Amino acid sequence: MAVKHSPSGIVHQGNKGGRTGCGFDTKKEATHWTDSHSKITCDRNGCKN
Repeated sequence: MAVKHSPSGIVHQGNKGGRTGCGFDTKKEATHWTDSHSKITCDRNGCKN
């Protein structure tokens, strides 16, 4: 599953209500995060591999 950060447009590995692969907490600023089926665009460790 992927989750998109709306202000930046970056798609991370993970899901809304948890953590992304690279460690962002999607519970903070929850309105900025949406579940997505888009290709992961984050280049940080945990998301890209």
